[in-house]
Amino acid sequence: MGGILAICGGIALAACQWLIYFYAPAEATLGLMQKIFYLHMPLALFALLSFFLVFAGSIVYLARRVESVDNFCWAAAEIGVLFSGLSLLSGMMWARKSWGIWWTWDPRLSTTLIMWFIYAAYLVLRNLDMPAQKRGIICAVTGIVAFLDVPLVFLSARIFRSIHPAVFASREGGLEPEMKLTILACSFAIGLLWAGLLLVRKKQLDIGTRLDMLARARNP
Repeated sequence: MGGILAICGGIALAACQWLIYFYAPAEATLGLMQKIFYLHMPLALFALLSFFLVFAGSIVYLARRVESVDNFCWAAAEIGVLFSGLSLLSGMMWARKSWGIWWTWDPRLSTTLIMWFIYAAYLVLRNLDMPAQKRGIICAVTGIVAFLDVPLVFLSARIFRSIHPAVFASREGGLEPEMKLTILACSFAIGLLWAGLLLVRKKQLDIGTRLDMLARARNP
């Protein structure tokens, strides 16, 4: 199922290139560079969703100690770090054209970078050599605490003085109808890809867990 979703997402994302470059109008100031927005925003959105799943899954793991739930958190964190990293890189390219610099310590950018480092550290914890349940508990607590930065990332452009645009802050959203359709289509395509990658990675981790159990059973 995960592989099918990922393939469908890739095909849909390829089809979205027509919407991005031929259907959606070019923005008057940034020109073609603005079109990176159609990938940048969905990547950021699904990165935040990934980290929410880590948060929710961590609570479930602490309550039930189910290893498949721990693997789900692990997979969601990996996808979240990947997507947030791509979001940061695409945002830097946009900033270079829009603001004339690759990076500025804007509240949205700063909180996003902090979030990326926190979850990258979470993945480092995942690879520590310790009993699986102890590692799962430590990572679950970290996943819950780390989520404190996620709402701050989402709200930073709205509650702080920020040069980062809050695109959907107004009722109109600041987008032309063609742009709205394009961003929705790209979000759907990237969502399919995200779901497929998440399911595939979780299945890989579940298989790894079963192999480790078999190895321990054969070599007690």
